[in-house]
Amino acid sequence: MEELNKLQQSDNKSVERWRLILGGGEADGTGFKLTGDLEQIDASLGALYEFERSGSFDYGEEKGRGGMGGSNPGIARWLGDIRKYFPVSVVNVMQNDALKQPELQKKMIFEPEILEQAEADVHLVAMLMELGKLIPSKTKDTARRVVQKVVDDLMQRLEQKTISTLVGALDKSARNRHPKQKEINWDATIRKNLKHYQPEYKTIIPEVRIGYGHKSKKSLKDIILCIDQSGSMGTSVVYSGIFGAVLSSLPNVKTRMVVFDTQVADLSEDLKDPVDLLFGVQLGGGTDINLALKYCQGLVSKPDDTIFVLITDLYEGGNAAEMLKRAHEMVDSGVQVICLLALNDEGSPSYDTNNATEFSKIGIPVFACTPDMFPELMAAAIKKQDLKQWAGDRDIVVKG
Repeated sequence: MEELNKLQQSDNKSVERWRLILGGGEADGTGFKLTGDLEQIDASLGALYEFERSGSFDYGEEKGRGGMGGSNPGIARWLGDIRKYFPVSVVNVMQNDALKQPELQKKMIFEPEILEQAEADVHLVAMLMELGKLIPSKTKDTARRVVQKVVDDLMQRLEQKTISTLVGALDKSARNRHPKQKEINWDATIRKNLKHYQPEYKTIIPEVRIGYGHKSKKSLKDIILCIDQSGSMGTSVVYSGIFGAVLSSLPNVKTRMVVFDTQVADLSEDLKDPVDLLFGVQLGGGTDINLALKYCQGLVSKPDDTIFVLITDLYEGGNAAEMLKRAHEMVDSGVQVICLLALNDEGSPSYDTNNATEFSKIGIPVFACTPDMFPELMAAAIKKQDLKQWAGDRDIVVKG
């Protein structure tokens, strides 16, 4: 009897799953009625994914559960319920799907009490940046708190790893290979020359002498982040702003951050406050990579010690021939040029394959990078490693 009950419960679970997948109604074929939490889960899924067909989102009113969130009680109730019934990863997916619907987007973002309930993540911040000046004044304070929360979360996740990874790389690049007697780092020198130990003399021959890095107010590396702010690059812009702020805090590094569409904006002065920086970005519009490269060429003062990171999908709306010519000039001058098709966790992006191939031909590595891998990428660039090899060793697909 116990085994029969288990089998029946297992069958019911299977039918419940199919009922949730098929969405109910006469056509689903299960004839199964959901109750309790499953009924609410089904209602929250249906409200979102049937919206495109019905054009109606009356989730709160349908359930007769009273109003929340000012003039849009349905969306407010829905946000509360999906956070109750689903894990954060699923909430982020559903919320992002809702933000793709213009009508739901307005309901979620333009009412401060509703925006306050939304799950704060990079997609929501990207949407706030895209809407920009369209956000009503009554919602701007709430929008800023949302951005601040996401910035704080990302800084907690990424800042320490970035600093520890890059400080080590900078220390190695700063080492003095021709030190005077008083500048010798004896610990590092002994370790480097252990292979030259002479047993008969019980000593080490210091063929390579390593000195302490020269302390100087001058930067060892200049890093220029140049970011495409067209709408498709939204989450990459958010992560770039975080990394720009962290890089600007490092000793011996001079960091510039430039964003572009058909115009160029230098946000370097805002790097000390990533929230201000992100509010200074206006997502959307066209793309003129050539214009951005022209501006950034003017920022290069010591090419051999400059790392230029271009973050774009390479869909050029300006002069493609001039863009490639400028990229070639930067490489020939000694600048380390890296092209990231995306800097986010969203997988392989859409990109211009022809321009990616042309970039690769002139020695520019082209690939997408996750935020967790970015510190290692920058450390490899500081140490002037072969970045195509570096990417290949980590199963990152190099384009072109």
